[in-house]
Amino acid sequence: MLDVLDRISGKWAVSILLRTSSGPVRFTELERSLRGISRRMLTLNLRNLERDGLIVRTVYPTVPPKVEYTATEMARELYGSLAGLTSWAVRHRDTVAAAREAYDQRRHIDVPP
Repeated sequence: MLDVLDRISGKWAVSILLRTSSGPVRFTELERSLRGISRRMLTLNLRNLERDGLIVRTVYPTVPPKVEYTATEMARELYGSLAGLTSWAVRHRDTVAAAREAYDQRRHIDVPP
């Protein structure tokens, strides 16, 4: 169970699953929409999600080859939970940042030099 949760809760996996749940997406579209991800990291995440049955990779016989990624039915079932989690994180981002800062300040004061 934990290995499945680890896979779908990864920083990039959530974004990829949310993006592919709305329909087919090409690699370059994903790359542009996921700011900060390297091509290698995107490729690794896509392969892992495909291996886990969460996305489907479709290659069209064109020159150059056209490749699209789409969330499977199983992944689309996750969409509501992932969208809710993402929305929660956005709503509470400032509160969490303030809590971290307060904690760090307390720890700095409590810890002798």
